[in-house]
Formats: sequence, structure tokens, C-alpha cells
Amino acid sequence: LVHQPTNKSITGIARLLQEAKASQSIARAMADGSLDAEVVIVGGGIAGLATAVALQRAGVAPGGRGILVLERHPELRATGTAMTVFPNGWFALRALGVAHKLTSRYDVIEKSRVTNLETGTTQVFRFAGNKVSDEVRMRAVDRKALLDALADELPPGMVRFSSKLVSIDAIPATSGSSEATVLRLEDGAVIRAKILIGCDGVHSVVARWLGLSEPLRSGRSTIRGLSVYPSGHGLKQEIRQYLSNGIRAGLLPISNTGIYWYLVNNTIPQEKVASADPVKILREVTENLGAHLPAEYLDVVRNTDLRNLSWAPLLYRNPWGVLTGKAARGTVTVAGDAFHPMTPEMAQGGCSALEDAVVLARALSQAATPSEGLAAYVAKRRGRATWLVAVAYVSGWVQQGGTNVHAAVGWVVRLFRDWIFFRFVFPRLADTMWYNCGDLVPCKNHTE
Repeated sequence: LVHQPTNKSITGIARLLQEAKASQSIARAMADGSLDAEVVIVGGGIAGLATAVALQRAGVAPGGRGILVLERHPELRATGTAMTVFPNGWFALRALGVAHKLTSRYDVIEKSRVTNLETGTTQVFRFAGNKVSDEVRMRAVDRKALLDALADELPPGMVRFSSKLVSIDAIPATSGSSEATVLRLEDGAVIRAKILIGCDGVHSVVARWLGLSEPLRSGRSTIRGLSVYPSGHGLKQEIRQYLSNGIRAGLLPISNTGIYWYLVNNTIPQEKVASADPVKILREVTENLGAHLPAEYLDVVRNTDLRNLSWAPLLYRNPWGVLTGKAARGTVTVAGDAFHPMTPEMAQGGCSALEDAVVLARALSQAATPSEGLAAYVAKRRGRATWLVAVAYVSGWVQQGGTNVHAAVGWVVRLFRDWIFFRFVFPRLADTMWYNCGDLVPCKNHTE
């Protein structure tokens, strides 16, 4: 039998050939150990890819010319399996021109059910789906699908894989040249960049070079998994969350066949031993941490794809450090988790990274010089980022019933959570999720 290639396969092969050609071009340019780039983005996750797309759309780098994205892994990685995209995330994705690729694939989530296992009470919350059009209502999205949607907007070869940044040096401007930054990679390559944007996550090399404070441990950790049901799972399209002393667990359908689940626990010593072994993680959930959770939840956990199972501490940057830290220095800045890592209780880590990308590109396109544009971006984002980090941390601490507190304090926190927080405070905090970061309009290119 002779396989007849489809249009889709031909397109895929053509793209692979283009990427290979672009990679060879980069390799030739780096034959002498150095390469010049207008904009270097460190990190090929949500923040990094979104920033590259935004710079193209804003006209800062038309067609992606001069942009290089450095990703330390050999391919795009999607840790966390899924993410909840609230309206602010959809506003940003719409500005980036990719929202339409995803809204048709994922169903709207209208409500959340929170059950207190200690009292047996259940509270139901709706996500104000009638505020705006259907396009920006809450949906759960596969992280890999989001990364692919963003990556498809970029020209072949823009993302350079297996490129780990190890050091940064600044070159001040002189009468004959502009300010630049020299990057040295683990493989010995040297890159000179006019603009450097760190999107390299919680443990950002760029953030450390800028002098931002180190991320802190929240005292909580989270286990995340994805369960797959080829014949369909039959669950309603809603979030289900279960609370008990020191534990918060939830289920979230992302499609008719996939369920994202999580369990947040006060960090325990067993995590160091089990976190590298999916089988041990699964056993810890079903036999220890989550043994008292409802059978429906445990059934989902037992159906987990072990390749999508993780257990890690929840980190955040001190809000004061976000508000006052040096997030821009000349033509260097940070975005996403590199700027404002936060705990996941408000589901704003990925959404805020998308906001960053739009605001950063717009600021660069409207400024007279790159350094002015980056300074304007940081000034615009500081306040909101600080608020999101603080609200996420406090919300998680309260929902957890207090993290590592004495029994009496924990009782007071749980009382506040059950009678005041979920009824009156959380609905108002949810307004944070309706922020619109604005659109992108092509302006003068300042990187040439």
C-alpha cells in the first residue's frame, strides 16, 4: 500500500522543512559563536510566546523579524496540563488574534460548587456569564493547545530550542552604538540583544539579574493531574471543589473526554520523596492525603494519565517586592511568572501573563525608545500584578482554612471562610477577572 499524503500532512511537512531551514540559518549566523537580535525573549511558555505574538501584531517587529525566543527544553512544554481562562485572559487572547482558535473547542463553565466536607454544606457560585459576549466567558483550556495556538502565529525558526541562558552582561550605549545586552548560553553561544524580555518562569535568570526578590514558599503544595475518558466522562461542565482541614481538592472538565484535577495540601515531608515518582504521588493522594475525599473524586484520580501528574510547592513573590522591585533596567524587563509569580487560587497566573504580553508590546510600540517603553510597561503593570499576587495568596490561605496555624486560629479562619469569605468577599474579588488589557494597534517600529 502506498500512503497518499493529505493536505494537512503536506502542510506539516512544509512547516518542518521551513523550521529546519530557519534553524540552519541561525546555526550559520552563530558559526563564529555570536548572533545579533533586535529582541530576545527568554522562555517559550505562555508568557514568552504571547509576547512574541504581541510584538508582531503591534508592529514592534513586523513579521517577527529580529525576534528570537530561547527555550531551554527541546520542545514546547505544557506543565500543569490545563489552565482556567477567565474573561481577562480571553480579552488578551482576542488582542493577540488567537481567541477564535480556542473558544470553539472548549465549553463555557457557568458555575462552581464548593463542598465543605466537615459540615456537609455546599455553596454554588456563578461566574457572571451575562456581563459580556460568549467569547470571553470562563473556559478551561488545555495548555498544550494554547501554546500551539500561539506558536502557530510565529514564523518558523523564531523559537530556538535547547537554549539555556546562563549569564547576562549589559553593554552601555556609546556615541556609536545603542545600549545592548549580551547573553551567554549553556552550549557556548553568545547573543547580543537590543531588548531582552525574561519570560523564564518562577526561577527566572533575568529576574535575578535585575535584582528582584527571590520567590517565597507559601507553605502549600499542589498535586495536578489529567484523567482521560475516551468514551466520555459524563460530568457536568462545572468546577467542583472539596474543602477539609488543610486540604482543598477540585475537578474541572476541560472536554467531554478529559478532566483536570488538583489537590492543594499543606506542604509535608513526603513530597520530597514522592514528587519524582508518579506512582508514589498517586498512592499518596488515594491512600493518605485524599483518602477521605468523595468516591467520585477518587475515581477520577485513579484514572489519571501518569505522564501528566506532578507535585510541587506553590511559590509567590512578596507583593512588596513586585510593587517596588526593579522589574526593568534599561532595555531589559520581565513578564509572566518571571515578574509576578503567584499561587493559583484566583487562576490568574496564565491570564496575567497574557495581559503582560499585550501591555508590553503596546508600550514599546508607543514609546520613543525601547527603555522608555519598558519603563512605561512596568509602571502600568506594577499595581495590578501586586494586587493579583496578594489576593491569590490570601484567598488560598483562607480557603485552606489557614496554612500551618494553631487549632484556635484555624477554627476562626474556617468560620470566616464558610460564613463571610465565599458569600461576600470572593464574589467581589472575582471582578478582578473582568479586566480588559486593551487591543493592539500597529505603530512605529522602534527596534530598527
